Amino acid sequence: MRIVRWVAVAATAAAALTSTLALAQQQFVNILTGGQAGVYYPLGVALSQIYGKAIPNAKATAQVTKASAENLNLLQAGRGELAFTLGDALSDAWKGDEEAGFKTKLDKLRGVSATYNNYIQIVASADSGIRTLADLKGKRVSVGAAKSGTELNARAILTAAGLTYEDLGQVEYLPFAESVELMKNRQLDVTLQSAGLGVASIRDLATSIKIVVVPVPAEIVAKTGDPAYSASTIPANTYTGQTEAVPTAAIKNFLVTHDGVPNDVVYMMTKSMFDNLDTLVAAHSAAKGIVRDEAIKSLPVPLHPGAERYYREVGLLK
Repeated sequence: MRIVRWVAVAATAAAALTSTLALAQQQFVNILTGGQAGVYYPLGVALSQIYGKAIPNAKATAQVTKASAENLNLLQAGRGELAFTLGDALSDAWKGDEEAGFKTKLDKLRGVSATYNNYIQIVASADSGIRTLADLKGKRVSVGAAKSGTELNARAILTAAGLTYEDLGQVEYLPFAESVELMKNRQLDVTLQSAGLGVASIRDLATSIKIVVVPVPAEIVAKTGDPAYSASTIPANTYTGQTEAVPTAAIKNFLVTHDGVPNDVVYMMTKSMFDNLDTLVAAHSAAKGIVRDEAIKSLPVPLHPGAERYYREVGLLK
């Protein structure tokens, strides 16, 4: 009987020790963002600061990446805990669209929240003579890093407008900041950037040279045939010299994780983000578009159980 009691006590002590060690174990939260000149990166840095305070023993970091497609592939490989992505890239990843950069279905991806809209922002130098999508023929255009979310958006919009890369004079696959530097040096006519309004790279460009924001008419948006795209507007004076509102396409961004991240961690990531939206807005005004009531609409992947727990608590899920 004494032996049985000793075994029981020992087992209880071992369980308590295991629990204590688990609580003390450092939790890594690597946030996959995009280029430093975009919107994902400053928001990722802000999230890392929020998580460092809200999640016990968390070591939270924001990693510079090539954005959507790379982020999703890294998540599938377990090389990150949270990632920003465009909705169309996320849908392609879940389906395993090889042309979009996903060799197989990324079946470990799980949703956390919808965030803000990206806007297709096609910006030309004023002296290039470009005023419409048709004027892009024969011009030097940067379409974003190869296989990035921006580049996938570029393909969709150009195709809807009846254009191919072969119609362009020169195609460059460059991140936002590099595209801007080439435009300042008159080595590039156009940069196509899929980002939140007021993105730093275009703000920088607009204060350096005279720009034209090229419209994407609603009928072109409809021709993409993709429900991830919706007709929208870049408001007047978003950038220096842009005195009129410009029609364009908008695409929803999402935050996603993978099924190997513990439920409690994802719960805290989700809750603390919505509890600290003011911190995100201070990091970039695009975060004003993050609305909790819209968080689980149109998610192309299953919701992570940790995020689901939060949305049930706040009444978004029954």
